[in-house]
Amino acid sequence: MGRSTIHSPYMEFAKLRSTARFNLATSGVMSYPLAELPVQLDRMEINGPTFYGYEPLLERLAKKNGVTPDCVVYINGGTSLANHLAMAGTTEPGDAVLIESPGYELLDTAARFLGLEVRHFDRRFDKEFKLGIGEIERKVTPEIRLIVITNLHNPSGVLADNETLRKVGDIARSVGARVLVDEVYLDMAFENTPPSSFHLDPATFVVTNSLTKVYGLSGLRCGWILAAPELATRIWRIHDLYAATPVHPAELLSVIALDHLPKIAARSKALLAANRALVDSFLDARADLDVVRPEFGTVVFPRLRKGSVERLFALAREKYETSFVPGSFFAMPQHFRIGLGGDTETLREGLQRLVRALDDVAATA
Repeated sequence: MGRSTIHSPYMEFAKLRSTARFNLATSGVMSYPLAELPVQLDRMEINGPTFYGYEPLLERLAKKNGVTPDCVVYINGGTSLANHLAMAGTTEPGDAVLIESPGYELLDTAARFLGLEVRHFDRRFDKEFKLGIGEIERKVTPEIRLIVITNLHNPSGVLADNETLRKVGDIARSVGARVLVDEVYLDMAFENTPPSSFHLDPATFVVTNSLTKVYGLSGLRCGWILAAPELATRIWRIHDLYAATPVHPAELLSVIALDHLPKIAARSKALLAANRALVDSFLDARADLDVVRPEFGTVVFPRLRKGSVERLFALAREKYETSFVPGSFFAMPQHFRIGLGGDTETLREGLQRLVRALDDVAATA
């Protein structure tokens, strides 16, 4: 496939086919209301003193992550653009990258767009989707320049602890590679959130994140990359090719959000606690599903024992006005991903409708 024809099937699905009256396809927390932020319009500006980062925002992102501002690259495009730029800054066309599977499709697609050779290591369902050090060791060769991981894992929500990630870093260093960790879901562990993997070894680890998934602030597009200063400078210069000037109102709003992050996080935590109880009850009642139940996060990734997930999706959406994400977008077509970060009553009704769709599929499987 030529570069001009590369596209993201998952993003096309998310924008065109995932919508439904009862949407269980989203993977983040529902939108945080602007009215809940202490925004004063007379203090907002359209343009501001932004060059390589708006200083008040860089300072807050640095403080949040326990780093110095020269390790932070602000990305006014969320984690997806941050991942793209992090890969661009750590590889050259023709390099090989090792990406987890199942995994987030945009990581594969962005790597191919950059002219990289994509290889995969498995995160196996029968091993509860945990990072397998032996599996990574078997797949790493001297050609690998980057190992790519999501933590919490997308699509399963499984947490990789820092001791495991430290071993991944050791493997990467043995062949002169780096490790890119997308931590956009990590703060969903709340008070159990480990320190960013960047602190394990800033020379080896590159981390991406945003305010999108955990905090319901997708519209701000406040993303960032943590990288060693020299690499951070390189990524800033690559970012110039994509966006010369960030959206300053988004920077100002992001500063306000970061100043009130504990309150925003508390709302997310309460929502997810209520919603996880609903999803657990749904899963408890389904003998036709196998599932790894993550302790944290906004997603579960069950496997349908019998029948077609594609048929289940069509039936759920067309007959029951309910959507989820088919596992084919994660290279596991017998699985599907349910999001639990939305409105609680919408989730409750969506799960009830999904029960009916599952029963319909079971009756004809």
